[in-house]
Amino acid sequence: MTERSRAALTALDAVRDPELDEPITTLGFVSTCVVSAAGDAVVRLRLPTYFCAPNFAFLMVADAYDVVSALPEVRTADVALEDHFAADQINAGVAARAGFVASFAGEAVDELDELRRTFVTKAMLAGTDQVCRQLMAAGTDRGDLTGLTLGDVPASTELDRLLRRRAELGLRTDPAAPLLIDPGTGTAITGAGAPNYLGMARLTRTGIEANTGICRGMLRHRYAETGAGEEAEG
Repeated sequence: MTERSRAALTALDAVRDPELDEPITTLGFVSTCVVSAAGDAVVRLRLPTYFCAPNFAFLMVADAYDVVSALPEVRTADVALEDHFAADQINAGVAARAGFVASFAGEAVDELDELRRTFVTKAMLAGTDQVCRQLMAAGTDRGDLTGLTLGDVPASTELDRLLRRRAELGLRTDPAAPLLIDPGTGTAITGAGAPNYLGMARLTRTGIEANTGICRGMLRHRYAETGAGEEAEG
């Protein structure tokens, strides 16, 4: 893989499956990523099934186009989804920078900002559960979680991920901010509300992890590979 292609593939790490909250690169959704010496980028994406939700697919293709075309070494970006029932509409809409509603005229009524926020909210809840599980494994009592701030949490990749999701939602990320907060209002979760909140966070995490495992398996089966997506060309 050339240096230019590697830079584009690295940029694609920032593009996440909105439902799974994982980069499309690690999920195996990038089948081709090539940038020529002249700066012409070609990226091809694929998904676990032919009927994956078109709104999720549109977000990933549009985000992939944005991060690749923003690279200084890229002159043109050809980013497209393959093997999908709505690929023509998605690819044409992304190439024209038309937005979701215009790309699916007569079918879509809203852009995807609220959908994106919904899934970032779920990712934040799942991330809160991951951090809380680490704290409890280290000896923190479940009942004491409501009194903790972000500054009380030891550094970890899970904490970093949680902070990024909170920032995307416009929520506090400073050390004095409560660890447990309502994702909609940013208010601290009180002792009485903690059990339901923590239960919801745990269910959200397990749901995302289960869906991720299913999608990985379906992608491997669809393309008959053991390392689907790791062969992005360069």
